Amino acid sequence: MINIAGVVSIVLFYLLILGVGIWAGRKKEEGNDSEEEVMLAGRNIGLFVGIFTMTATWVGGGYINGTAEAIYTTGLVWCQAPFGYALSLVFGGIFFANPMRKQGYITMLDPLQDSFGERMGGLLFLPALCGEVFWAAGILAALGATLSVIIDMDHRTSVILSSCIAVFYTLFGGLYAVAYTDVIQLGCIFIGLWMCIPFAWMNEHVQSLSSMDVDWIGEVDPKEKWFYIDYGLLLVFGGIPWQVYFQRVLSSKTAGRAQVLSYVAAFGCIIMAIPPVLIGAIAKATPWNETDYKGPWPLTVQETSMILPMVLQYLTPDFVSFFGLGAVSAAVMSSADSSVLSAASMFARNVYKLIFRHRASEMEIIWVMRVGIIVVGILATIMALTIPSIYGLWSMCSDLVYVILFPQLLMVVHFKNFCNTYGSLAAYIIALFIRLSGGEPLLGLPALIHFPLYDEENQRQLFPFRTMAMITSLLTLIFVSWLSKFLFETGRLAPQYDYFRCVVNIPEDVQRVGEPSEAGEQMTLSGAPMAKMYGAATMVGKDERNGRINPALEADDDLPVAEAKQQIQRHIQSGGGALGISGIGTPNVSGQGHTAF
Repeated sequence: MINIAGVVSIVLFYLLILGVGIWAGRKKEEGNDSEEEVMLAGRNIGLFVGIFTMTATWVGGGYINGTAEAIYTTGLVWCQAPFGYALSLVFGGIFFANPMRKQGYITMLDPLQDSFGERMGGLLFLPALCGEVFWAAGILAALGATLSVIIDMDHRTSVILSSCIAVFYTLFGGLYAVAYTDVIQLGCIFIGLWMCIPFAWMNEHVQSLSSMDVDWIGEVDPKEKWFYIDYGLLLVFGGIPWQVYFQRVLSSKTAGRAQVLSYVAAFGCIIMAIPPVLIGAIAKATPWNETDYKGPWPLTVQETSMILPMVLQYLTPDFVSFFGLGAVSAAVMSSADSSVLSAASMFARNVYKLIFRHRASEMEIIWVMRVGIIVVGILATIMALTIPSIYGLWSMCSDLVYVILFPQLLMVVHFKNFCNTYGSLAAYIIALFIRLSGGEPLLGLPALIHFPLYDEENQRQLFPFRTMAMITSLLTLIFVSWLSKFLFETGRLAPQYDYFRCVVNIPEDVQRVGEPSEAGEQMTLSGAPMAKMYGAATMVGKDERNGRINPALEADDDLPVAEAKQQIQRHIQSGGGALGISGIGTPNVSGQGHTAF
């Protein structure tokens, strides 16, 4: 029988999130539907909201439900995700936030497409898309599990309903709405869960956590130590190359602030993990057959994925559980939009625009992104319905991202002169082959190669093959790039065999980020050179009389982008020189160089 009070609590929280999202969306500059404004909130996210939205990068329904599930099933020592993702924010802030923000990119794939070309960037979009879909699927599965407990609805039906609600909300659009709903999300989680913990802990059916019969700490079997290390490294470094993270980094006002947000958000991830850890421990100390719970006992895999809503439903008073369950539901919905928006943004910009439609208008890109939101929502729903464990979905999120994207992003950000498209493609193939050959029980994918320490009984790899795949991919990228460069530059291979046109057969109109344009030096806007190709166009003012940069177009490091653009426009209108935007694709306004836009 449907629980009317539970439905009312969910509706109220949904309306709260939806109202905040619509209000925040109106902060967007009226009439401005540019990529920067919609995808990055005009690079104008404040410090307070930035801290909350960066923390919410990982803290959502999958994080909360998955952590409680892991504590119940395997214990605290195996609940690595909160610590792993917190460290990923720290390392992301140290090594990636500053250079990425300084270049003025719009998506995480921009530097990859800049170094390896549009089509290779499109290929690298696939693991990024898979990662976002897996993550969104985990979020939707968590929300579906919550709803099935509250209103006694079939799990599959509730997942589909949840997906429709999340996609509908996301269509209201831009990062402003996503960021401000994240503030409500974290507040709901923190208050809602902490309100429920004392009532659940004091429930008469809950045993003492120090009881000998209650092992909520767990242990690591010596034969599993390499698997444990492999999984930890996957979470730390596989948690970096995500558009949901870089969307926040690139929306910050300055590179320094992007780093600060990363460090503070890492601390926030640990703090926000405390309530679900306690709830998982309370569930472990509960003999569920003695409560009002009427399902199978011991709990099956399907039940353990719903352990957090079960604790709130059966171990707390109704008025408390409704608040807690409604809060978690609202939190899940407001975090689903981040992944869906991220995947759709990358598709619209890095695939549709930079590969197929160089001349696409800003409005066309925005509509493509909206269609992408619907498609990604459907894909995530299918995944949520086919994989039972939320924590399993969560762990799968980082696999392809870790072995394929991390080494390539590391190279193009810090060592771009040591890699090219040939190395990128070879590294991609090697990493994908090793990862798939290791199998994946959660997806029913058998292991083609039994690496050392293979566990025949549980059909799983104990050898750290994911990290091996990542390192092999990195070395392959470096070696093949060096080899191709050596063969072409020494004449052992003729220039016409440079099919990817990235070593010696480079078109004259192709220019990369960081290279001086034919018209002059790069101009700094917002404290950093605007990326010439795939980040933002390099804006060059050329004095037609002497071929040099016109001093009138030079800008202060702290000059806002909008003000700088106005300055340039006034200069052109006054007849002071032509404006070149260098990149690839169609002729620019001055007829010199090319632009990717």
